[in-house]
Formats: sequence, C-alpha cells, structure tokens
Amino acid sequence: MIDLTPACDAMARMLSALGDGELDAATPCSEYTVAGLIGHVDFAARNFTAMARADGETPAEADGPDGVAAHVRDLAAAWNREGAWSGYSEGAGVKQPNAVWGMIALNEIVVHTWDFAKATGRSFEMPEETLRACYEHASAFIPQAPIAGLWGPPVDVAGDAPLIDRLAGVNGRDPSWTA
Repeated sequence: MIDLTPACDAMARMLSALGDGELDAATPCSEYTVAGLIGHVDFAARNFTAMARADGETPAEADGPDGVAAHVRDLAAAWNREGAWSGYSEGAGVKQPNAVWGMIALNEIVVHTWDFAKATGRSFEMPEETLRACYEHASAFIPQAPIAGLWGPPVDVAGDAPLIDRLAGVNGRDPSWTA
C-alpha cells in the first residue's frame, strides 16, 4: 500500500491553479485539451474512489477544476481507508486486485499532473518516493496491461534521465513535449 495523498495533493493544487484561459491548451496526453483532461481526471478519480470504498457508489460529476480537486482529495482518503487495497474490483470490463487498481490510480494522478504542468508551463513537484513507486508499477504493468490502448506506445528515454521523464516515456509521452 502506498499513500496517494502526496500525489493527490499535488494534482489538487494544479487543478485549483488552472485558469479559464488555459482550458483550450493542448496537453501531452494527445487526446485531451486541458479542459478535456480535467473531465478525464474527474471520471478517473470518481471511479477509483468507488473501487476503494467498495460500495459501488460513484460520486456525482464535479463542476469545474475546484470540484475535481475535491474528488481527487477524496480519492486519496478512500485509498487510505483500511481494507481499500485488498479484494478485487472491476473496471473497463477487467477484474483485478485492488492493489493493482490503487497503483493504476496513482499512475493516473501523477502522470496527469505532469500533463497539466507541461501544458501550462507550471512546475511539476512530486515526492521522489511517490515517483519511484509509480515508475516501478508502470514499467512492469503497462507493457502487459490487460486493457489495450489505454496507454500510448512507450517513448524511448535514457536510463539516466530524470525519473519523471522515464515515467512519462513508459506512459507513452515524450518528455521533451512543449506547448
């Protein structure tokens, strides 16, 4: 089990800093603008929260970045509750251990925080231990993922590159992407 709170707090801060003038900006997550990515993060946070709570209830869709930030903070709290990392849940037609879903949730939050940072020119800050746990999971899981097409093809990144660049590459993003 890993505490998602540092990653979720970083994402919540990023979401709260977004301005209306940035919503149409492109992101390294090529299928989304900033506005589209906000919606995707909300969808992911709500569904991963429901998995962690094991109650089957998905929170209502958020209204704007601050509402999404609240859902992201709820995500961290849900995965910190006792028993969240045990058992199985189903998502996108695939049943997996909650320990795997929790790490997928972490990867979503970390990488999309990076996407927002790149798209808006903001700094990306994440604790080293969070990045390491995320990279270790993603580099093992994504190449064998049971759901095809959720991640782009990996981008080659030097083994001595910063950890966030290697994580971006595993997730199909070019670390040198600029807006």
